[in-house]
Amino acid sequence: MKHIPLFLAPPHDCSYLAEREAQFAFIDPHRRMDVGLYSTLADLGFRRSGDMVYRPYCGPCRACTPVRVPAARFAPNRNQSRVARRNKDLHVAVQPAAFLDEHFQLYKRYLQSRHGDGDMGDGDPAQYMDFVASDWSDTVFVEFREDTDLLAVAVVDRLERGLSAVYTYFDPIHESRSLGVHAVLWQIEEAQRLRLDWVYLGYWIAACRKMRYKDQYRPIQALVEGQWLEYEKGEKIPG
Repeated sequence: MKHIPLFLAPPHDCSYLAEREAQFAFIDPHRRMDVGLYSTLADLGFRRSGDMVYRPYCGPCRACTPVRVPAARFAPNRNQSRVARRNKDLHVAVQPAAFLDEHFQLYKRYLQSRHGDGDMGDGDPAQYMDFVASDWSDTVFVEFREDTDLLAVAVVDRLERGLSAVYTYFDPIHESRSLGVHAVLWQIEEAQRLRLDWVYLGYWIAACRKMRYKDQYRPIQALVEGQWLEYEKGEKIPG
């Protein structure tokens, strides 16, 4: 891969760790991006938000650790197996990454339940699509339905050798179903079906409860000092 210049976003309050500043390095938004290049960047710990491809660049802080699941070797734990059984009645449909008001209304209900006191709860359709979709990615919206009722949507990027979990939102009244867990399990099964190597879960943050759940998928690989290292059940990821 040729040298790609990075740009630094201004520092801002960290969304995950109180009293810390965060900063992102991002790819030139005018550079032509495609699935092949993004697949390479994902192996280097980059993520996508809309068209922007970024990774944390927070000085001495190394709290954000990129993680991915080796799909073929994944073994669900007891809780994950219970979640899979609990949601066996759901119907799954893979849809193009196009705006549907039904999706957007579910997204708003989810944000109000999780981020009602923040800016995320005030999004409009354009902001929603700018966040979940992009002009160059191979993105799908995976629907999970109980009969005709939409319970959850997983936004998934298809990469050359894996799937990337972009975002999942669900109906808050069905929180007991653990639909976020179920969506990740579906993506791992889909990667296995397609004989893909990885499911990229984004950043694991040991000190943040909202991001700590990701190390429950074992084995898991973490990008540590530029190398993907694998951790089995019971092994602690550094951080």
